[in-house]
Amino acid sequence: MKVGLLRHFKVTLGYPNKLVSSAELLQWQREYDESGLEEINIDLHGVEWKRCYSSDLGRARQTAEKAFSGHIFCSEDLREIAISPILKSGVKIPLWLYLSMIRTAWFFGHESQKESKKQVLERINKALDYALAHGEDVLIVGHGGIMMFMRKELLKRGFSGPKFNRPENARIYIFEK
Repeated sequence: MKVGLLRHFKVTLGYPNKLVSSAELLQWQREYDESGLEEINIDLHGVEWKRCYSSDLGRARQTAEKAFSGHIFCSEDLREIAISPILKSGVKIPLWLYLSMIRTAWFFGHESQKESKKQVLERINKALDYALAHGEDVLIVGHGGIMMFMRKELLKRGFSGPKFNRPENARIYIFEK
């Protein structure tokens, strides 16, 4: 059995080159979620994927539609980890610093974050249970952060596959059991 993890196409909206407030960070996130995509050919590695599961966010759905011609099961369980600013003032800081602070707050379970690590792992495992239930080669289209945790969960379930720190856009990482 094979599981292909595929990160969505690259988003055309870049990162702000200025200091941002928490309100500007949230506005940028909304624009990122609605941004266009840089579509490229996806190497399916000669696998005839039997099923496809995708995050219900547009960038993942569009990528799934280019990679898979059958019915695509969309789920919010495959969405990226939600970000939530920890500074509520108008203080402006670089975006990279904001994102680093949010990731650190999330990792340590800070109350400012909408979703705990435990909750993220629960939804990833729920999605994997559903996707693997049929015992067929399955393609899962999602987001970089979720893919890193999904990789760990697949390894725990006896799959083997490649290492990656930050998965590339539009590249399939194949795990086998």
